[in-house]
Amino acid sequence: MSRFPILAPLTFGVCLALSPLTQAQDDVKLGFIVKKPEQAWFINEQDAATRLGEEKGFEVVRLAGEDGQEVLSAIDNLNSQGAQGFVICPPDVRLGPAIMNRAEQYGMKVVTVDDRFVKADGEPMESVPHLGMSGYKIGQQVGNAIADEMEARGWDPEEVAALRITNYELPTAKERTDGATKALLERGFQEDNILDAPQQNTDTSSAFSAASPVFSKNGDYEHWVIYALNEESVLGGVRASEQYGLTAEDVIGVGINGSGAAFAEFSREKPTGFHGTVAVSSTMHGRQTAENLYTWVTEGEKPKANTETTGTLMTRDNWEAVRDELGL
Repeated sequence: MSRFPILAPLTFGVCLALSPLTQAQDDVKLGFIVKKPEQAWFINEQDAATRLGEEKGFEVVRLAGEDGQEVLSAIDNLNSQGAQGFVICPPDVRLGPAIMNRAEQYGMKVVTVDDRFVKADGEPMESVPHLGMSGYKIGQQVGNAIADEMEARGWDPEEVAALRITNYELPTAKERTDGATKALLERGFQEDNILDAPQQNTDTSSAFSAASPVFSKNGDYEHWVIYALNEESVLGGVRASEQYGLTAEDVIGVGINGSGAAFAEFSREKPTGFHGTVAVSSTMHGRQTAENLYTWVTEGEKPKANTETTGTLMTRDNWEAVRDELGL
């Protein structure tokens, strides 16, 4: 008789210790928050996460977080719906501590995609699992693709200008343009010929506004190369070059991502100065981060601190094959 009062609390205590580690698989709801929900890259990511949820039996709530306040509101929204965690591409990586503070208040697990949280000292938040491009290596792929095409066209590097569309407030953007610059310099490009165009945002219109004055102030160059953090920005530079009067034969623009913006450009009847893009599978990014978070919630297995991906050069000649290969 005396054993039962002793055994019951012990058994109950064991259940309490185990219950936070896992979540019933048919009761999982995860958020997927992106900073630019209208961009094809982020549409692909959210679509892929949603499809995975349908396959595995969990719900994905797709939300926008275009600034800090909208992100915090999205997290509040997820909490009200009973979500156990979320994947996020933040609008500003410096918001990481504030975002994690809100998530931890609600007991939510967080995985970042594409852009990694940083602490106040600018160092990555290693405690938050991340999946994204190796920005520097992908930038090097961009620089080498430009250099290869310059050689194919017989351009003299001393007579070519580079339009570097920059956004140094975003660490991943700096990594990509730094990698491209390094590769170009190693291939004989002239450092004095690299001209910066700081952009206010990361879209085509912002890049167009940044690039236009650079072309008008540097009319001595007949040949130009263009690179930036993504293909939308490179396209803004290409549109500015066209307005200035440069033809497709005078421009080599290479972007990063491999999304609808590039597909539309490659589908034009006549080639433009947008030579190519280093395509990364946004579909894979969306699916893998959602799967990592789902496994963490249901099995208690925390993802790796940092997973980096690289890309494949996509041009007008091979874009459909690359798109199919990467599932874009």
